[in-house]
Amino acid sequence: MNATTWNADRPWRGIMVATALPLREDLSIDYDAYAEHVRWLIDNGCDGVVPNGSLGEYQTLTDDERARVVRTAVEAAGDGARVMPGVSAYGSADSRRLAEQAAEEGCGSVLLLPPNAYRADDRAVRAHFAEAARAGLPVVGYNNPADTRVDLTPALLARLHGDGSIVAVKEFSGDVRRAYEIAELAPDLDLLIGADDVLLELALAGAVGWIAGYPNAFPATCAELYHAAVAGDLGTALPLYRSLHSLLRWDSKTEFVQSIKLSMDLVGRRGGPTRPPRLPLPAAIETVVRAATEKAVADGHH
Repeated sequence: MNATTWNADRPWRGIMVATALPLREDLSIDYDAYAEHVRWLIDNGCDGVVPNGSLGEYQTLTDDERARVVRTAVEAAGDGARVMPGVSAYGSADSRRLAEQAAEEGCGSVLLLPPNAYRADDRAVRAHFAEAARAGLPVVGYNNPADTRVDLTPALLARLHGDGSIVAVKEFSGDVRRAYEIAELAPDLDLLIGADDVLLELALAGAVGWIAGYPNAFPATCAELYHAAVAGDLGTALPLYRSLHSLLRWDSKTEFVQSIKLSMDLVGRRGGPTRPPRLPLPAAIETVVRAATEKAVADGHH
């Protein structure tokens, strides 16, 4: 299938937005605002959503909150296949339980980090993904070695795919060279863009999806950029990429949640505060993100 066309048979492809979670000033979840946000993203060219990812502050949510966020996303999307919940947890049994809940809600796939309670070896990583895959939903592996201290190398990804444990990888290492080695070692494993600021490079290297951050604020422009990039239309993609890159790079920084929520607030979406231990942006960073967001608005992005 064309990488730019969403298909319920492979629902992890296309633009799947890692959704920020709107919080009220008392730090409770505004589920109505979240439902409206999910609908708005899909109406503006995105293919689906990824609730309970790191951008959704999953580590600070209770079990009941995580379950309700997924249920809200499914109802708002109108098609569970468009929802890819994050099921990362300290325990493999917990990840499997969350994946089973996602299956019960009708979700099309799930997103899973490697074990992040300690620096797991390959044997433990393979067992962890196999346990979550037992829930029966397609699993997208999430490679974020900077945060987890576990690197899903191309060779390990090939083993996980050979085990039948993953169908795709959200590649967030920032090393775009890996795309070619992954294609050599696991040609049937779908490569998904995992960091906004390497979108063009990974799209040209054969990525068939984007688990995205900044469409939370600029979905229509980001959709235009993605579709042009995967089509190899550099005449369209490169100017958009250059124009947006001062924002997109914040998806790869420590303050990515606060930055994307600030951009949402500035364009009239509900981002709101973050739960501790995340604190409001320092003034210097807020100034930079605010300026980049205002520039994107002035450039006509939406």
